[in-house]
Amino acid sequence: MSDEAPPRVGGDGGTTTLVAGSSFCLSTAGGDVVPGGVQGLFVDDTRVVSGWRLRIDGDPVEPLGVLEGERFRAGFLGRTPPRKGRTDATILVERTRRVGDGMVEELSIRNLSAEAAGLTVELDVEADFADLFEVKEGRVDRRPRVASEDEDHAVTFVLSSSPHRPRVRIAGEGEPDVTGTTFRHTVLVPGRATWTTRWVVGVALGPHDTLPPRDETCPEGEAARRMARWRLSAPVAGTPHPGLETTLHASSEDLGALQIVDHSHPDRRVVAAGAPWFMALFGRDSLLTGLMALPLDQQLALGTLRMLADLQGRRVEPLTEEEPGRIVHEVRCGREGSVSRVGSSAYYGSVDATPLFVVLLGELHRWGLADDELRELLPAADRAMAWVQRYGDRDGDGFVEYRRASDRGLVNQGWKDSFDGVTTSGGRIAEPPIALAEVQGYVYAAHLARAELAEAVDDPATAADHRQRAAVLRDRFDTRFWLPDRGWYAMALDRDKRPVDALGSNIGHCLWSGIVPPERAADVARHLVGETMWTGFGVRTLASDMGAYNPMGYHTGSVWPHDNALVAAGLMRYGFVAEAQQVALGVLDAARAFGGRLPELFCGFDRDEFPVPVPYPTSCSPQAWAAATPVSLVRTLLRFHPDLPRGRLGLDPALPAAMLPLHVGNLPLAGARLGLEVDTRGWDVHGLPPHVVPTPSPPGRA
Repeated sequence: MSDEAPPRVGGDGGTTTLVAGSSFCLSTAGGDVVPGGVQGLFVDDTRVVSGWRLRIDGDPVEPLGVLEGERFRAGFLGRTPPRKGRTDATILVERTRRVGDGMVEELSIRNLSAEAAGLTVELDVEADFADLFEVKEGRVDRRPRVASEDEDHAVTFVLSSSPHRPRVRIAGEGEPDVTGTTFRHTVLVPGRATWTTRWVVGVALGPHDTLPPRDETCPEGEAARRMARWRLSAPVAGTPHPGLETTLHASSEDLGALQIVDHSHPDRRVVAAGAPWFMALFGRDSLLTGLMALPLDQQLALGTLRMLADLQGRRVEPLTEEEPGRIVHEVRCGREGSVSRVGSSAYYGSVDATPLFVVLLGELHRWGLADDELRELLPAADRAMAWVQRYGDRDGDGFVEYRRASDRGLVNQGWKDSFDGVTTSGGRIAEPPIALAEVQGYVYAAHLARAELAEAVDDPATAADHRQRAAVLRDRFDTRFWLPDRGWYAMALDRDKRPVDALGSNIGHCLWSGIVPPERAADVARHLVGETMWTGFGVRTLASDMGAYNPMGYHTGSVWPHDNALVAAGLMRYGFVAEAQQVALGVLDAARAFGGRLPELFCGFDRDEFPVPVPYPTSCSPQAWAAATPVSLVRTLLRFHPDLPRGRLGLDPALPAAMLPLHVGNLPLAGARLGLEVDTRGWDVHGLPPHVVPTPSPPGRA
């Protein structure tokens, strides 16, 4: 939980991030973990390795490149300085690292010379058991608190100050000498030969955990099995559009790697928000990611809803901002047992996750959610709607607003949660309580979703009540938020109920939710893709003529892919096909420039000024809703809208010519696997469940 951008993780030569479930490793591009910064191996929000430095003959290895494999495995190629009397290096060093509940690193040293090479190989290791937030916020306690215990060719670190005595053991292969926390091998590598060794990191953090066997070789086992299952079930796409296949593949791989499992319910899968700092369940992020990733896997959405329902607020607790019915913002499991400094593993300071819970449940119902699963989740949806009415609308003005309950919480509790995320056109920071425009849209969509769910269980009175509430909210929203002299909706209402009149991407979310009356939509669309908002690679978070505009600001002029996915869907919803295509193609061009993987955000400079998107230096990558963005954009362009309870599949492709022909296979829908083909002659879909009919009917493809 933070209202600032994440800290910089880069170093000389860049940073390599490996991810496996809730574990991740940050290192230099050469493979070392440099102490004193933010690098390390993290397991369950705890840094279990804070130093990992390889030296050969006393010198660091010169990096040559990173061989990327799985998201949880990488190889680091390097070389030693030239041997005495030679001008070229002859010793090639390869480090292969695998991350999971622990870590395994295999070292291979190849002598490319015909002459034998005598080498001293040393690995210096450190552990500090720092909580992720201590690391992220630069407040790691440097005083001695970790004891090391020498074993036979191993070192065990123990957090002696903790009653749980968390432990991490690093065991070396090949009978290394161990002095303090340094492993040392003195070896002779024959000419044209290779010498190998490895180190295994085992972790036991909980009071009842035990260290795994020292010869454990597959710490990433469950992650590997999960990825294998994910790949077998993932849709496949083919298109001539430059880079689109690569981008969709990268999206699927990242969403697979970011999955975490509820150990008390192994059948549930959710997606962590992003690496490195958000490898945890986030209500808003997981809900929107689950929604955008529905074409890949509906079970992610179901697992998210179930887990969030279990964590739903039950009581009023100001420090954590828990309230009855409220959906959690963030869940952590680090050594401190706290989200930042609120004193709990769960923090509830989100104004939008609660209505989005109901929105996702409604959408999943349209994708074929089973009746028993729907009835299981309906009570949580009702608790969420009760929170909207009682706690969300604190002053009874009909709008949901937020104000943190203590100085420990987030100042801003929408998705633009940095301290300066909500400003007027002149740049003044809005004072809470704040009613965000997009949140009113989410509440509107939640009412309509709850009405549909009521109809599904034969409850017409509840359906009529929520439809009426939606209609009243839409009228009230248009009256209070519309700025007739500007032609757009206010970003928010501040504590005095004055419009926060800045032009931002928030209004695109309003299109997505459907709260915008049709007669206003053209003005909203025009501003979204107008000169001050459009960069060429996407829509900015804040228009360039606003007082707080900064193209390098976290929420004040940057471009967020997931934001643009919702903008594109909103534009398409109101029939602005060319504008939706423009947004989709711009973001996909950015993805191509980033090698197929969209980052969390990038800078909002004009494409005319810089022909490639300028990276934001602390952007998370991989990041869940950025990974889901290309999937969502393609769905938007296909106008793919299942409504299985009514036996319909809305499908009316509006793909740009550059994407044709498009072939999609293995697309999951209610237990079936669809195939979809779109070309200049029309489109065809096959494999639909027997009771489902595409609407409109497929055109001729003669």
